[in-house]
Amino acid sequence: MFNSLQGRSAIVTGGSKGIGRGIAETFARAGVNVVITGRTQADIDGTVAGLVGLPGTVTGVAADVTSPEDCRRVVATATERNGGLDIVCANAGIFPSGRLQDLTPEDIEQVLGVNFKGTVYIVQAALDALTASGHGRVIITSSITGPITGFPGWSHYGASKAAQMGFLRTAAIELAPKKITVNAVLPGNIITEGLVEMGQTYMDQMAASVPAGKLGEVADIGNAALFFATDEASYITGQSLVVDGGQILPESPEALADL
Repeated sequence: MFNSLQGRSAIVTGGSKGIGRGIAETFARAGVNVVITGRTQADIDGTVAGLVGLPGTVTGVAADVTSPEDCRRVVATATERNGGLDIVCANAGIFPSGRLQDLTPEDIEQVLGVNFKGTVYIVQAALDALTASGHGRVIITSSITGPITGFPGWSHYGASKAAQMGFLRTAAIELAPKKITVNAVLPGNIITEGLVEMGQTYMDQMAASVPAGKLGEVADIGNAALFFATDEASYITGQSLVVDGGQILPESPEALADL
């Protein structure tokens, strides 16, 4: 159904854990050569070792996406290792909890720095390489929280994710003449290390709010991102795809009571 992505080159920021690791694995299974980033070399090494033997290669580089210089270094590394760059998955993100009245300037800057500025910086760094590709793809991992929904304790996180969507729409216009598409995947509650750390009670509550009756898997996000990377998606840009098992659909918990 889809043309092969075999041999194409991708960057997945925040690819050493969680959703990013799932995206990297999905792309490598499709034959894409992936460079992942992470904040610690140990996490990167563990992920790379776990993804050996797939049709595409997975290598890593330690980098801080809040640093434009680091982002340029990541792009240079991917271009050198894999002969160019076709796909950028701006996935790196953090989600520390904090009530509005308690947030410090440092708390706000940290979340905006990684989630929003990190997205802008990696895309900026990759523009020349994506243009040279002739079929450049930017795929942003946003969230339902912020662009669509809210949740107590995540006002700064929600703002950062909504900011990504504002960036996406104008970036898609500016980059269209360069044959670069810019799209986003908006995950609901996906089983990751971070979600598990929030406890079984939280996970059970979230699963109960999903019409599908379960939490999502990282592969669900990886598959959505992979679609945006295909040649068949070349006429789709500036769009977002919600992957949440229907979580945003019910008016209230009572809407699910009779299912």
